Amino acid sequence: MENQAFNGTREYVASQELMASVNIAIALKKPLLIKGEPGTGKTMLAEAVATALGKKLLIWNIKSTTKAQEGLYVYDTIQRLYDGQFGESGVDDISRYIKLGKLGEAFESDEQVVLLIDEIDKADLEFPNDLLWELDQMEFYIHETKRTVRAKQRPIVIITSNAEKELPDAFLRRCIFHYIDFPTPELMEEIVKVHYPDVEEHLLKNAMDVFYSIRNLRDIRKKPSTSELIDWINALQIGGIQAETIRSALPFIGVVVKKDEDLETVRHTGV
Repeated sequence: MENQAFNGTREYVASQELMASVNIAIALKKPLLIKGEPGTGKTMLAEAVATALGKKLLIWNIKSTTKAQEGLYVYDTIQRLYDGQFGESGVDDISRYIKLGKLGEAFESDEQVVLLIDEIDKADLEFPNDLLWELDQMEFYIHETKRTVRAKQRPIVIITSNAEKELPDAFLRRCIFHYIDFPTPELMEEIVKVHYPDVEEHLLKNAMDVFYSIRNLRDIRKKPSTSELIDWINALQIGGIQAETIRSALPFIGVVVKKDEDLETVRHTGV
């Protein structure tokens, strides 16, 4: 494993299973595919791995319109045409108009980087398959300049998915997979104390009891996430709320519950 081992960071509390998955993916030189409900720290994982291993982080944010080609390189024909019209020198040098995408940048880097391909399931169904060769062989060909870009150092690739679409089997076979379970109360307490080490214990306990009660309501449509609990505890501290009033008064509950229907459910059912 070349002395590289991810053990979490002070700011990112990871389970033993998650740390093991990261380290196995690094050892086997395979992409790590991370799934989990929103707010479980999928995107932050890549930041934590880069920080812990002392490596640069490159982020490729995927949208519904993103094409795999954009991650490799883009040929700026418009700029070249514009430069030609205005007599700019060097317009015959096509390489000036080739801009590497995030995957291309990762391959060209002299030092190993962490590459995050964030929310891959937002793109169309062909997107993952279009990256199979590049992720397998760690190279791609630039047709306009007849140049092959090969990875100088194999990047640590972390891919996140919110499970909006099923990913192709051929793509899944090439990945190490890990599902981030929602934190247990014990792990959640650790996470909160990373952000607020001096939080009052009674306030923390009452807030977490209410938070998990809301998540367990059968009719809740959008379950509150870790980040929303952290924001809520901050609001409770700033507001000087007494711990014993949290369940009865539900102060600043709009920090945790974001849908009208869910707010009605919480107030009607009680927590």
